[in-house]
Amino acid sequence: MADLAGAYARCGDLHRRHGRTYYLATLLLPAWKRRHVHALYGFTRYADEIVDGAAPPADRARRLAEWGARFSAGLAGEPVDDPLLPAVLHTVRVFGLDPADFDAFLRSMAMDLTVSEYATYDDLCGYMAGSAAVIGTLMLPILGAADPAAAREPARQLGLAFQLTNFIRDVAEDLDRGRVYLPGEDLDRFGVDRADLAAPTAGPAVRRLIAHEVGRARAHYAAALPGIALLEPASRACVRTAHALYGRILDEVVRAGYDVLVRRATVPNWRRLTIAAREVARR
Repeated sequence: MADLAGAYARCGDLHRRHGRTYYLATLLLPAWKRRHVHALYGFTRYADEIVDGAAPPADRARRLAEWGARFSAGLAGEPVDDPLLPAVLHTVRVFGLDPADFDAFLRSMAMDLTVSEYATYDDLCGYMAGSAAVIGTLMLPILGAADPAAAREPARQLGLAFQLTNFIRDVAEDLDRGRVYLPGEDLDRFGVDRADLAAPTAGPAVRRLIAHEVGRARAHYAAALPGIALLEPASRACVRTAHALYGRILDEVVRAGYDVLVRRATVPNWRRLTIAAREVARR
């Protein structure tokens, strides 16, 4: 039991240190739900750190495969010597989460080791189906919904909205890792190449490109919004807050004139706390 409690604590610490916006929203969940959300975050964050590490790609691929194998062994009931996985495996069992969603996530993470760009938005959505949409479907049993089938697609849409927001915000950071997540067809449409994305500030073509992607992300947020009312009442404040906080990142991008190269768009702490406080009062 101590190992399990320690694993949940480590997942929560990862979430607090690396996912500040989402972590703030989870504080509005009942404590018994919160630790399971932290466990899912710990699983995804650890895989992400493997993929984005400094080791050669072959070493990162091996470590990711080993992480997935330890997880699969744990699902099969084998003892697992890992600081995080006991919490993840416990969460899977408590809520009957679909292992296929974890497999899809790990496949998308593996793509980051070999795929550096996406020709079309459909291609990018193929990647995000595993890296983001499945997070929504994994979260849904924890959040709870009276009609899970009706809530499934909005949950997927929220995952897509969050990830596309990250891609918009992190263009420069991703390029430093050799990746461009914005679709090639969009770059061509606005006359943007990698050299433009590597510039210290965004030129007019890049700004038009980012404005287009912001509009696309907002469409995902709009598609996700009706799903909040389908959740258990105890979970709605958390998801409303996450929806609002991530949406404010796009507002900051707009406020910066769509220049995502000169600095990373962040929501000021006072605004984040105001949004969270509003939900506490509403609840």
